[in-house]
Amino acid sequence: QVQLVESGGGLVQPGGSLRLSCVASGSTDIIAGMGWYRQAPGKQRELVAGMANGGHTTYADSVKDRFSVSRDNAKSMVYLQMNSLKPEDTAVYYCYAVGGTGIRYGEEEYWGQGTQVTVSS
Repeated sequence: QVQLVESGGGLVQPGGSLRLSCVASGSTDIIAGMGWYRQAPGKQRELVAGMANGGHTTYADSVKDRFSVSRDNAKSMVYLQMNSLKPEDTAVYYCYAVGGTGIRYGEEEYWGQGTQVTVSS
């Protein structure tokens, strides 16, 4: 099993920046990818950004030019640098980790408890 803990959320004005962090513990050797989802009030959870162990990254179109995901594999951590924040970025942000290789990538999923990001003036 893998446990995930997020930090770094908070209140920021439009145009501001935040950096989210997530640390994994437990059976971290099984992790094949890490990243972030978010869920806004009344909305479904959506993928924000993710990075596989090989370096492949995925971003939601709405954040691709503003957010950046990075990982520190030695520390089992993933980060989300969020710039030029907009009110529509307001959501609970959840860290995730996935296990599996090849066709089995994503076969196992693990989630953090979430951290609130509020963008408002």
